[in-house]
Amino acid sequence: MSAQSSGQFSSFQRIDAHEARRLRWRNNLGWTREIHAEPGAEAGAWTWRLSIAEIEQPAAFSRFEGVERELMLLAGDGLTLRFDDGQVSDLQPPHARLRFAGERALRGEPAGPAVSALNLMWHPGEVVASTWHRPLVGTMVVFVDTGDCWMVHLLAGQARLAGTHMRPLERGDTLLLRAPGGRCRHVLDGGGEVLLARFQRAAPAA
Repeated sequence: MSAQSSGQFSSFQRIDAHEARRLRWRNNLGWTREIHAEPGAEAGAWTWRLSIAEIEQPAAFSRFEGVERELMLLAGDGLTLRFDDGQVSDLQPPHARLRFAGERALRGEPAGPAVSALNLMWHPGEVVASTWHRPLVGTMVVFVDTGDCWMVHLLAGQARLAGTHMRPLERGDTLLLRAPGGRCRHVLDGGGEVLLARFQRAAPAA
């Protein structure tokens, strides 16, 4: 993992696909590859977390109280999510996605082998998360405000961060963009598809 500066007032952190840690699900019924967990105020806690769930067979998903989740199909012929409250959602190729509360009980049923899903989770009391699935055709500009973090996950293709000596991002690589010294502008050049997520500090409870 590399953390580098792309200018006096901006910073970026690159996470290569091969750097993800392979961990057991919380309920021990499957495996996940953790890409990044943003540290929280307490030791061992996180405010948001990005991972890739490997769904090899039908299994109950782990429950996360007080957490919001968004799943996006990455690979495979599809994934059916069966919630205990009766909702059924089919995530179809290439990159269907669904947002839901982490405490909801559900079962994932893969349509064939080698099914994986990008799993984004966050604590809504600490951060506000917004996501976008976009094509990357040429230049994409991302404006980052102080205190925010933008996540760029490359779903396909190749991309460069302009103004840096960083080698090109490849499929499965992730980029974190921040602005510790004031609002800044990051420029991506390339071709492919990206999932973008912006994490902003949540407003204090009234």
